Amino acid sequence: MSTENEGNAVPAAPSVPPVPPSSSAPAEDAHGTAAPEPPRTPPHTPPHTPPYDPAGADAPTRAHDVPPPHAPHTPPAPPTGRGWPAPPPPPAWGAPLPPSSEPPRKRSGGGLVAALLVAALVAGGIGGGVGYWAAEQNDGSSSSTTVAAGEAPADFAREPGSVAAVAGKALPSVVTIEAKAGGSAAEGGTGTGFVYDKEGHILTNNHVVASAAEGGTLSATFSDGKTYDAEVVGRAQGYDVAVLKLKKAPSGLAPLPLGNSERVAVGDSTIAIGAPFGLSNTVTTGIISAKNRPVASGDGSGAGRNSYMSALQTDASINPGNSGGPLLDARGAVIGINSAIQSAGSGGLGQSQAGSIGLGFAIPINQAKGVADQLIRTGEPVYPVIGATVNMAEGGTEGARIAPEGEGGTPAVVPGGPAAKAGLKASDVIVKFGDRTIDSGPTLISEIWTHKPGDRVTLTYERGGKSATAEVTLGERKGDSG
Repeated sequence: MSTENEGNAVPAAPSVPPVPPSSSAPAEDAHGTAAPEPPRTPPHTPPHTPPYDPAGADAPTRAHDVPPPHAPHTPPAPPTGRGWPAPPPPPAWGAPLPPSSEPPRKRSGGGLVAALLVAALVAGGIGGGVGYWAAEQNDGSSSSTTVAAGEAPADFAREPGSVAAVAGKALPSVVTIEAKAGGSAAEGGTGTGFVYDKEGHILTNNHVVASAAEGGTLSATFSDGKTYDAEVVGRAQGYDVAVLKLKKAPSGLAPLPLGNSERVAVGDSTIAIGAPFGLSNTVTTGIISAKNRPVASGDGSGAGRNSYMSALQTDASINPGNSGGPLLDARGAVIGINSAIQSAGSGGLGQSQAGSIGLGFAIPINQAKGVADQLIRTGEPVYPVIGATVNMAEGGTEGARIAPEGEGGTPAVVPGGPAAKAGLKASDVIVKFGDRTIDSGPTLISEIWTHKPGDRVTLTYERGGKSATAEVTLGERKGDSG
């Protein structure tokens, strides 16, 4: 135990009115503190109420033995009854002190310290005496002066719309997903999902369940600790969306309400719930940092299978394990599915083990809902397409260029497809799709996939330095193989 503060001198007291010098200044001890002088008690004064003596004002004493400063040089009134005496009269601040019986002499530095200390103790004595007297007057009893502390509120209700209230309502509908690959317990991982409907469907990311989709095992654990086996209903690798179903779904499931991601504004509050690094039921907060952010994220397999989204960007802390979890607005409605992060450690977008740097991306719920409904109905995804192969090299600013030829030497513009019918040719550069400016191939794919097959969209393209427009009716592609 440290003793470095033991034996130190008493710190100087706060500033107080000056005390007149005394002819009987006490001696100082080794620490510069005045030694106490025997109290002078006038005759006929009860021993338990010593009077104030200006001549001994420089002598230190205990707080409860000291009368108020500047009190008249008269003995206090005798006690009115048993116990403490009547309260002293209030001091007359600024009134001159009674003259000393001896001429003043030069006060030493130690005497000044003692005077300040005495004045501070006298002020403390006044406070204690007045407080005790007030307690005596209020309760009429001298048995106790204890004041009871106020009672704590019986209930501490969170305001509706607070983060605590929103999280408390949403957490029972969020699950932690454990995925294990078939034949190897070492492969798999942890992610998040949430209750989509009362039938037991769980909405999550494809990359959360991909390792267990073929012969593996899946389980979903609720915030109350109850775990249920689950199976894949359908998954869309390109959208990075998957739907699970609990094998023995409990009754009373509460689906999370879905918001409208089109009406989200930059600066809106966000709440993310997930299991970052396996820490289930973690809640973080932030804002919408940007909308319609084109994102191409890898699945971590190295097979070049990317997902594309026109994402909601948030600075809510999102880490590996948050994937598939809900991004909520301030009302508690789902506006997105947390899917990817930009990480300083990974150098790109994806699901690496590096931590959050405040750049998280979520699939807009309007898009995810359409994909989920399709997967529940048919078990396979449907993608809108333009029927042309574009250069997917990122970082361009001139638009999405149609490649000279397609995969395996096939035509870059599919004969009879939507792009061909709109008059597009190889090497044309698409610079605008609808009202969105296009700066690269991934941006074009992300924007196309916010639409549905059959939608008619006006696009702007450049050919030979000249700009032109064309109207294209989007076709469709079923499944992830094509």
